[in-house]
Amino acid sequence: MTKNQNEIRNNENLSPLMRQYFDIKDDYIDAILFFRVGDFYETFFEDAKIVSKTLNLVLTGKECGLEERAPMCGVPYHAVDTYLSRLIKHGFKVAIAEQVEDPKVAKGLVKREVKRVVTPGTVLSSEYLEDKSNNYIMSIFYDGIKYNVSIIDFSTGEFYISLLDSAKKLYDIVDKYRPSEILYNNFLNFSKFNIDEIKNKYYVSITMLDESLYDKKRIKESDYLNKLIKKVDNDIVKIDGMILSMMSLYLYIRDYQQKDLTHIENISLVEDRSYMYLDSATIKNLELIENIQDRDNKGTIFSILDKTKTAMGGRMLKHMIESPLIVKEDIINRQNIIKSFYNSYKDLEELFINLSAIYDLERINARINMKSANAKDLVALKNSLHVIPSIKVVLKSFNSEYTDKLASEIDSIKEIYDLIDKSIVDDPPYLMHDGKIIKDGFNEEIDRLRRAKDEGQNWIAELEEKEKNKTGIKNLKIKYSRVTGYLFEITNAYKGEVPDYFIRKQTLASAERYATDELNKLAETILSAEDRLKVLEYEVFQSIRDKVIVSSNRINKLSHDISMIDAFASLAKTALENHYVCPEINENSEIIIKDGRHPVIEKIVVEENFVSNDTIINNDKFIHIITGPNMAGKSTYMRQVAIIVLMAHMGSFVPASSASVCLVDRIFTRVGASDDLSRGRSTFMVEMTEVANIINDATNKSLVILDEIGRGTSTYDGMSIAWSVIEYIYNKIKCKTFFATHYHELTELKGKIQGVENYTVAVDEEDGEVKFLRKIEKGNATKSYGIAVAKLAGLPNEIINRANEILKELEEKE
Repeated sequence: MTKNQNEIRNNENLSPLMRQYFDIKDDYIDAILFFRVGDFYETFFEDAKIVSKTLNLVLTGKECGLEERAPMCGVPYHAVDTYLSRLIKHGFKVAIAEQVEDPKVAKGLVKREVKRVVTPGTVLSSEYLEDKSNNYIMSIFYDGIKYNVSIIDFSTGEFYISLLDSAKKLYDIVDKYRPSEILYNNFLNFSKFNIDEIKNKYYVSITMLDESLYDKKRIKESDYLNKLIKKVDNDIVKIDGMILSMMSLYLYIRDYQQKDLTHIENISLVEDRSYMYLDSATIKNLELIENIQDRDNKGTIFSILDKTKTAMGGRMLKHMIESPLIVKEDIINRQNIIKSFYNSYKDLEELFINLSAIYDLERINARINMKSANAKDLVALKNSLHVIPSIKVVLKSFNSEYTDKLASEIDSIKEIYDLIDKSIVDDPPYLMHDGKIIKDGFNEEIDRLRRAKDEGQNWIAELEEKEKNKTGIKNLKIKYSRVTGYLFEITNAYKGEVPDYFIRKQTLASAERYATDELNKLAETILSAEDRLKVLEYEVFQSIRDKVIVSSNRINKLSHDISMIDAFASLAKTALENHYVCPEINENSEIIIKDGRHPVIEKIVVEENFVSNDTIINNDKFIHIITGPNMAGKSTYMRQVAIIVLMAHMGSFVPASSASVCLVDRIFTRVGASDDLSRGRSTFMVEMTEVANIINDATNKSLVILDEIGRGTSTYDGMSIAWSVIEYIYNKIKCKTFFATHYHELTELKGKIQGVENYTVAVDEEDGEVKFLRKIEKGNATKSYGIAVAKLAGLPNEIINRANEILKELEEKE
């Protein structure tokens, strides 16, 4: 709160409403306060200026008991989610203060309380969330040695934890999960992790939590969190720092939402040994989820594989890509399901038609648990449940033991479908307090009140006709407004004929409005029925929603099952459309790929046929040194090998005519060149850091892609580093390695190191013109063709010719 606002707040002339506003604002200094006044959420003073500027709304003013009006900006309550989502996207927190008394019966000022606080990481509105992307909130507790990390997607119920021993690994995990909000303890400011750098790089909302949230005794406040912790079969959850990280995140969300997070059912480890861990460099360099150019998903592996029809299916597919399997049995199980879908295209299309009718069950279930779901959410749940029996039938039509098992495990939750179907209208209004939610015949009292309301309109019409005949005023009408209620309206032309028992209530420009005792009694009967009807409908809706909450775990399980089926079906359809094959998972420690293709590049070069390539790498020849010109396809080839291996570990079919892939524990990539000025690192420093990380973490079961090591320094320095790295890999690590280089001298290692094999990219050169054939073959390049590439890039002939002269002179000297 600014100094000026403090002065206003303490002014004795401040109006009661404004004093109430400041009393609430005091507890939510770091949030914008949405203060409910009638049909609007109002903001005042500095909050109003922020909202006006951010949302491009008119800034007005309100009398506040002082000489100057209070700056004010408001949004209508029925459209609040739209405005909230826009503020959240700008990184703001918003506290929602509701009227907790009925203004009609309240004595004096209506009491108000904050009922929830919406932050970037705790938002549930579909208007803010991207369908096929998670929205994570992360808590980092630094204990002086290790970084204890907890991550929750509040909208889906996913909960992950990780214990990290370096700032580098923490940067990795932030880059991988891309949280919209980060919470941290003060001690993190004294670590090697720069939280402000993360804020500026990812535009993430960051909050340093009060020390009171790190009191271990508060773990007793949530039996539910303790139950979740007991489910985890790992000692990591017993570490004090991890308990504080989990607890602070859990309490932060719970306290802001004012409800326990019962839709969260499990805590998972980020470093689960059933899955391959991919660091951020590999995810980035292989362009798995985002492309390098503009961080969009166009031109990514996800964009090629994603044929999913549901939001949670899309999110599941992303998980599969970013966390491949490393247990052979699990991979084979996935392959068998995908094969079942692959072998029956007609049934697969029928499955997709049914999947298209399913809404985002994960996020609907979260809103139901948080009691923020509206009637439309329940109808979306009902409509989703409606197609589940059809999906079970289609799954059985594949005639596979694997799809039969899937069908048997799916829970239709029929009783919830029946409950919603008989209680909620098929097309309910968005607003929950205006009635018209509950079907006729579901509740006797609602039906009775509706009859009174409907008959009341007939009574109004009858009274209007009766008074017309009685007074002789033919244009007499009964009008209704929310301010004045029901009144007779008579134009000024008949003002002299108004009877004495008409009581004047309102004067208009061309008419007068009147009340009578009979109209007042009738209006009271009708309006009390309408008001009671709205209240009762909402109460009944809440009771229906509470009954649905009881089945929350079953809805979560159904959501997970559908997301898996959708992702498997997507992989099968992609394989069919792109002529992929099911790879063999071997135990011979070899990778054999026949006619391998890059799944993204082959879609881009449609005008020229993509050139496929074979790969054979094993324990005998596990280091492949690849030389050849720029633009000839070395990087594409290496990436496609890594992607095919990754897809095989997903259980997916792969772009090749045949493939046999051994299990690998990690895939590492060092590709491209870029600096990191925000952390004071040059291009060469970034390159060396990435190489160091690979060398330190790779094992003999890893797959390593190294592209152009040592190019950021002098020729002899760079060549020496590259040579030494290859020797180290051979002597110490013995991992399968693809090493692309322009240092032709490195090809001499073939005769010096038994595990090295040389490969090059075929080139056709005739009359000074160079054609890249894109074919990988054994051998080594005799030159780099850099000048030829420069010519293709469009450098002037004068430069090209002079470069050739200089090259000739240098080669003669050499």
